[in-house]
Amino acid sequence: MAFPHTSSFCARISQLPPLRTCIIDVSMSSRQDSRLGLRIPSKPQFPATCNVSHGSTHIQRNSPRKPNFIVGASINNSPSSSKKNLVLINSAITVTFAVASRVLYKLALVPMKDYPFFLAQFTTFGYVLIYFSMLYVRYHAGLVTDEMIALPKSPFMAIGILEALGVATGMAAAAMLPGPAIPLLNQTFLIWQLAFSTIILGRRYAFNQLAGCLLVAGGLVVAVASGPNAGQMLSGVELVWPAIMIASSAFQAGASIIKEFVFVNSANRLKGRSLDIFVVNSFGSGFQALFVLLFLPLLSNLKGIPFAQLPLYLRSGSGCFINIGGRAPGCDGAPLLPLLYITTNIAFNISLLNLCLFRYTCYRFHYHISPRVQV
Repeated sequence: MAFPHTSSFCARISQLPPLRTCIIDVSMSSRQDSRLGLRIPSKPQFPATCNVSHGSTHIQRNSPRKPNFIVGASINNSPSSSKKNLVLINSAITVTFAVASRVLYKLALVPMKDYPFFLAQFTTFGYVLIYFSMLYVRYHAGLVTDEMIALPKSPFMAIGILEALGVATGMAAAAMLPGPAIPLLNQTFLIWQLAFSTIILGRRYAFNQLAGCLLVAGGLVVAVASGPNAGQMLSGVELVWPAIMIASSAFQAGASIIKEFVFVNSANRLKGRSLDIFVVNSFGSGFQALFVLLFLPLLSNLKGIPFAQLPLYLRSGSGCFINIGGRAPGCDGAPLLPLLYITTNIAFNISLLNLCLFRYTCYRFHYHISPRVQV
């Protein structure tokens, strides 16, 4: 359909995002461009040339008559297929590292079967050294800026104390619960994550996601409520211990959501630049090690090790871990298997945090630009 004074419509946009310049020559052959969201009256009455720029808008008109249309530019809210593929690849890598970490932990306990508490503490304090070494290298390489280092440390302190409380309460409950009940009760981690992400991040979930969590919660209620009855999984176990294990999952879920909140909240301070993963891992692990050190007398007693005998236990555990010449009795496979577990677990933590960061980056990409200019 031809209009008076018009025969074609042409729209050219420079790179999106960010939206730099949009040059629109209005001469009309189509009613609406799907990328720009132009709303044009059925009977346009003018020829015009418009220059639209994001941030500051300049309109140049060749016609003395007032135009009657609205120009809106927006980015599609749905992620591109490449973004979806990258999210799926990162998710698959994270799941692979998680499974490998769980398997290697069982294997690492074969030579360290008498020193699981030493392995846990070695891992906690070893992460601090490894993460801060990586942070130092990345800082001097220019990947970490002074602004990132200067971020408020209170969220990292909250992450540290929540993870330390998760370790302490988890150890206390695990000592009183049967083995099969521990992974079952740890499934509450998912429920706590949904709850905390809704409260802290303002996230909303689909009905099927909520229904799945309700099914998990229902199964846990059935398992815990049947505890005191003879022949059940939790028979003879006081209800306080499953409750403490569920609280342990809540502490760990809260720490993971605060980590994601740190990424979201740092965007304004860093002027849109993404926060480096090792800043979060380094300071979070540092505060966790600090609070674990404060809880060490309690933790050692929970594992059946009197605090007065802890130095001797740690010395024996280090001897088994190093296993010089393979001569330590009962420590065959060390230090190879424990080091494989530690390496894989570090890779899992980095990939998990990277997945959170990548998901947040995708959320930022889906913003809606709508600088509507009515002339």
